[in-house]
Amino acid sequence: MSSAESTERTGPSPEPRAGRAPRPAPAPMPGLTESVRKLADSSTTSTALVADALARIEATRPTLNAFRHLRAEAALAEAAEADRRLAEGERLPLLGVPVAVKDDTDVAGLPTHFGCGGELPPADADSEAVRRLRAAGAVVVGKTNSCELGQWPFTEGPAFGATRNPWNTAHTPGGSSGGSAAAVAAGLVPAALGSDGAGSVRIPAAWTHLVGIKPQRGRVSVHPYSDAFQGLAVNGPLARTVADAALLLDAVAGAHPDDPHRPPAIRAVEASRRDPGRLRIALAWRPPLTLTGAAPDPEVRRAVTDLAEALARLGHHVEEARPRYGLIGLAFVPRATAGIAECAARHPDPALLDPRTRSALRTGTRLGGRAVRAARAREVRQHRRIGAFFDVSGFDVLLTPTTAAPPPRIGRFDGLSAWRTDLAMTAACPYAWPWNVLGWPGVNVPAGFTRAGLPVGAQLLGPSRSEERLIALAAQLEDDRRWFEHRPPAP
Repeated sequence: MSSAESTERTGPSPEPRAGRAPRPAPAPMPGLTESVRKLADSSTTSTALVADALARIEATRPTLNAFRHLRAEAALAEAAEADRRLAEGERLPLLGVPVAVKDDTDVAGLPTHFGCGGELPPADADSEAVRRLRAAGAVVVGKTNSCELGQWPFTEGPAFGATRNPWNTAHTPGGSSGGSAAAVAAGLVPAALGSDGAGSVRIPAAWTHLVGIKPQRGRVSVHPYSDAFQGLAVNGPLARTVADAALLLDAVAGAHPDDPHRPPAIRAVEASRRDPGRLRIALAWRPPLTLTGAAPDPEVRRAVTDLAEALARLGHHVEEARPRYGLIGLAFVPRATAGIAECAARHPDPALLDPRTRSALRTGTRLGGRAVRAARAREVRQHRRIGAFFDVSGFDVLLTPTTAAPPPRIGRFDGLSAWRTDLAMTAACPYAWPWNVLGWPGVNVPAGFTRAGLPVGAQLLGPSRSEERLIALAAQLEDDRRWFEHRPPAP
């Protein structure tokens, strides 16, 4: 493979320079839906879009550091082929549009580092999600940074440095899909694929002012894995608008023949154009039991309250409520640590892993299969208990903050032990992970900004297979609040 096809950046990214005169901001990268339209009416070419994306990525390496690998040469060749097909009248949902995927996702010819250091062989084949992206005509320009094995709500590590938030480069974009979120928020690509095992799509979406969809378990295949992180992790889109996120979700949705979970198909784009009807929405401030005393920051509470008032103004019945989560954390910890242990065991040199990762590996190995089987067996009871919140109490949607805190500063978690890292991140992000245990869908929507200009988000959560309702509601909110009109400063 030529160096033009795989360019890896290693080592810490430099601090942004101060004192320079600001440069004129480039024209915004069109979104996914707009890119499809421009390609269809010949007002742009795939070659132009892909070249622009690659130039933006290279220009922001010192400031944002969003990408681990680029496919510059291969992507430009695929763009030229897409232009030929478009000129011949061929149409596919994403033909010629540049997109990015997270570096836990196999792309043939590139290693899948998943935030780790060391030398790894390139993947022999595309993952099922990437295969579907290519079948839809998308051009994968590269793979975005992730924290080590997707464990933390920040995207930093010795293997690649720190990925920074386009809204304020002193702060994290979140994690573990932080590279994908930073790339989309900064307009480097129109949309990107992330993964969510404890909020890893929704948290960075909240902290970068994006729409992030965590779909139903099995909606998007995680093949070549059959049940990623013991069923906790799913793939999902990050985009600036609901329509763009829905378009990407439709493109990648579907099962591999070996997948154990196969929910009925949905039509996300159609749902994004649909009136959700009048819904009964529960606003919950209290997170599940985490023993951290987590409560939302006043600025997060102010933003989510404002969003709840917007929902009421749109005709929905909104009232405060307290879901009965029970001891759902007892089902999460064994599955999460077992998932980390499984991923870490595949690394050729475990000595290169972060000490906190090695601690999780030991915990996951020690808990063993019995604890994981017991944790997974509890899921049926958890479905009944939390499902009663919808089926018995009559709520259609649960609204919570996506995180309890605004995005932390880069380096906030440096030097902490595994235990203190877990406590700190659980205090900042106590709301997202229960829906991974349940396997049910959730959508982050931008809720506003702190007084310091940092984005925060709210999540719309639903029962099993409720993506279409959540997407329709998110689209209605977007029409009202028009969050896509706000962009971060040029890097």
